[in-house]
Amino acid sequence: MELISRIKEQAKKYSMRIVLPEGYEERTLQAADIATQEKLAKIILIGEKARIMELAETHHLKHIPETEIIDPAHPPKKEEYIRLMVELRKHKGLTEEEAARLVTNPLYLATVMIKAGDADGEVAGAGNATGDVLRPAFQFVKTVPGISVVSGAFLMILPDRQYGHNGLMVFADCAVHPDPTAHELAEIAVATGHTTRVLAGFEPRIAMLSFSTKGSAKHPLVDKVEEATRKAREMDPTLQIDGEMQADAAIIESIGKQKAPGSAIAGRANVLIFPDLQSGNIGYKLVQRLAGAEAIGPVLQGMAAPINDLSRGCSVSDIVNLIAITACQAAGIK
Repeated sequence: MELISRIKEQAKKYSMRIVLPEGYEERTLQAADIATQEKLAKIILIGEKARIMELAETHHLKHIPETEIIDPAHPPKKEEYIRLMVELRKHKGLTEEEAARLVTNPLYLATVMIKAGDADGEVAGAGNATGDVLRPAFQFVKTVPGISVVSGAFLMILPDRQYGHNGLMVFADCAVHPDPTAHELAEIAVATGHTTRVLAGFEPRIAMLSFSTKGSAKHPLVDKVEEATRKAREMDPTLQIDGEMQADAAIIESIGKQKAPGSAIAGRANVLIFPDLQSGNIGYKLVQRLAGAEAIGPVLQGMAAPINDLSRGCSVSDIVNLIAITACQAAGIK
């Protein structure tokens, strides 16, 4: 796949440190072996070294010895991590005793390593639920300054290359936030613009979707998208953003000219921001199934460092691809 190949080539340039907390999970180990062999990132595995090496030998994984392996029971900077955790969460009542217990949990250890500057990003979820992966991330890594909400973007590769950027589009939020406010929707648009630049490699033309185009309908839901468009432009004037806009006006040139004459985005959008999670999730799945698009993601965005959650049904190649994506995100943040 051209996009993933390009992302992998980019990842190789950065040598980002990506931590995989599920060190005993078979697919994760296989992906770590491939990522290390291909030099997509410097892999950090969390788990007891002897057990990981035994699993690597069982599955004939030759490159696992080249990874860094951190034992969660005895991490090298355990006391430093405990102090950092207490400092970050003392306002929530976190004690040293509780922090000492949490730091032995690989998912918590991974996020604290990132916060301490000992890793650049994390990929998890092959063996853990989304909530368990994201909870420590929200508590210790938190969101990037100026962004209060985490969202999920999909890179959509379409068979028909007349749409988007030569058949590539970015959809958000399709995975995380059920009902964003106007301000949160604006943040999602800005974060997706940055994701597009870093991962898709083209300049985003962002359409803020609605069931109305430029005042063709009146409703509080339309008002929210109008306000979000204005706020997003204020948050990042370097991004091309327009709305509110119906989907056909956003992606089909003749309809865009008719419904939104003078718009630089109408009919040319390559990034679609959906007004809520229902429409976003439904929209990407319809395009995936009915148009035969390939959907890569969700790529989580808005975190101060990239932490990406896998489906528990993921393949080894899914994990390898997400390691490369996370490495590119980390480089983009730095």
